[in-house]
Amino acid sequence: QVQLVESGGGLVQAGGSLRLSCAASESIFSFNGMRWYRQAPGKQRELVATITRGGFTDYADFVKGRFTISRDVAKNTVYLQMSSLKPEDTAVYSCNAWGIKNYWGQGTQVTVSS
Repeated sequence: QVQLVESGGGLVQAGGSLRLSCAASESIFSFNGMRWYRQAPGKQRELVATITRGGFTDYADFVKGRFTISRDVAKNTVYLQMSSLKPEDTAVYSCNAWGIKNYWGQGTQVTVSS
């Protein structure tokens, strides 16, 4: 069973930065790609960023220019560098690996204070 473990969440002031990590229990090349999602209280889950096996990256409009998705293949880890954080970025951020099956981490809370 594939396991994804997120870390790096926390409380930060508006304008600050955080880096989230998602460590996979097997090679991230096993998947078609990896994604970061987020879900704020009372809202639907939304896709934040994608990185494919080939290295293609894509971002939701609301994070373009502020967030960067990257990976360290040797560590089986995907990162989400978040900068210029806003209170509306407050959410639980979850890592997803997709391929033949979908796998999810448990999520990590990000809280941005104004």
